[in-house]
Amino acid sequence: MTCIIMGIAMFCVFLILILKNLEMYWIIALILYMLIAIGMVISLLVNGIKPAKTLAWLLTIFTIPIGGILLYWMIGRNRRKYSWREIQEDAAISKYLHKVRQNSSQEDYSEIATNRFTKLIHLIEKSTGFKPTDNNEVTLLKNGKATFDAIFEALEAADKYIYLLYYIFEEGELAERLIELFEKKIKKGVKVKIIYDGVGSYSLSKKYIARLKSVGAEVYPFLPFKFGRFLASINYRNHRKIIIVDGKVAFTGGINISDKYLKGDLVLGKWHDMHLQLKGASVFDLQIVFTIDWFLVSGNESVFDNELPSLKKKVGNQVVQIVYGGPDDYFSPIGQTYFALINNAQKYIYITNPYVIPGTAILKALEVAANSGVDVRLLVSAKADSVLVKWSVRSYFESFLVAGVKIYQYPDGFLHSKIIVSDDRVASIGTANLDIRSYEQNYEVNAMVYDSRTAHILKEDFLTEIEQIIPLHYDAFKKRPYLDKLKEGFAKIFSPLL
Repeated sequence: MTCIIMGIAMFCVFLILILKNLEMYWIIALILYMLIAIGMVISLLVNGIKPAKTLAWLLTIFTIPIGGILLYWMIGRNRRKYSWREIQEDAAISKYLHKVRQNSSQEDYSEIATNRFTKLIHLIEKSTGFKPTDNNEVTLLKNGKATFDAIFEALEAADKYIYLLYYIFEEGELAERLIELFEKKIKKGVKVKIIYDGVGSYSLSKKYIARLKSVGAEVYPFLPFKFGRFLASINYRNHRKIIIVDGKVAFTGGINISDKYLKGDLVLGKWHDMHLQLKGASVFDLQIVFTIDWFLVSGNESVFDNELPSLKKKVGNQVVQIVYGGPDDYFSPIGQTYFALINNAQKYIYITNPYVIPGTAILKALEVAANSGVDVRLLVSAKADSVLVKWSVRSYFESFLVAGVKIYQYPDGFLHSKIIVSDDRVASIGTANLDIRSYEQNYEVNAMVYDSRTAHILKEDFLTEIEQIIPLHYDAFKKRPYLDKLKEGFAKIFSPLL
């Protein structure tokens, strides 16, 4: 509180000194600026949840003229309930979810994954409304070729509808194959709906989008760049990757629509990633997630009247629970699920993720797990697609190493998978990174798989990947150059932006 008072006092003294030498229109501008800043301070004090975060924003607003206000407007505000439109959207979505749950024939599978995961299951159910279901067939798809072979096989078999939602949708060979397939399918009466993120797919040309529409596909961007909403929306991205085909098969995971998953790129080399093919009851839940996002981009409530896939036919016996979250959730379903998954580990927890920027709670959970004797290992990419990401990830290494967490840096290309596997019994595969952005600012979706066979495969794959990698050692790492430490400290400040 003393720092806040000093900051406000210094700001006022600064204003008094310069007001004496300014023209009237500059005085008016400064007064307006001060009123806006004070308004933001009041908003932070009334709505601020985390004291450290609130204090950081207060100091930013008063120490960075204009820039501090713009930064807060872009990334500091809580998106929830900021306009009548958003209140209406929330009401429509709530009504739809209530109807879906009322009409759902899903049984209560709280005990199917044994009492070991009861708390985790209930946590996800409370935050998302989705229960685990045992009527699923799960197929792991490692890297681009396996993933796109399976995707195109499923798309070729479509006879009713194809739904796609992607953070990154880039033009290239894959995009051309897709548009040719869509044209063929639409002529046969298949409906095609596509959502692409306005920032992640910034390179998608108007020409290509026009071609998609010309063949009959319905296409919408998620929070595109718009004058008047740019600052309020740029920080909230839809990072999900979902494909639904006829309500029978679904895909989700880390792989985007981009040729770099097949060919690599000149800077990072080959891209390594994990995707999932799902059949069964979990497709029902993923289609609900897509339907809500379609309503958000189209504004058309009639999408809530569309028929959802039937759950009657049994296709497998693997247990899956869908977790989805975004910046408009009061709690963070993704962050809380990761926290609970780490705390639930008894023997080991292996994490593969390129963006391990955990935040205080997840950091402490991993440290406590390691200090408690759990085998905690992180596999991160040695290369990064952003300099800030690289140094921000590295800024947590020393804390991890002190606690006994083993860190491996994947040297071959760029590792983009988002996987957590624990105790040969549970695994999380999806779109969410282990970072603040995925907990609080992105729309994400993961699949929790309570299945020993799947967990064992992912564990063995992890151990194979690290076989030739020498883990980092604390004694050697702490002797890194002072300049590296400075870069880490600077990058850590901006970690919520990454």
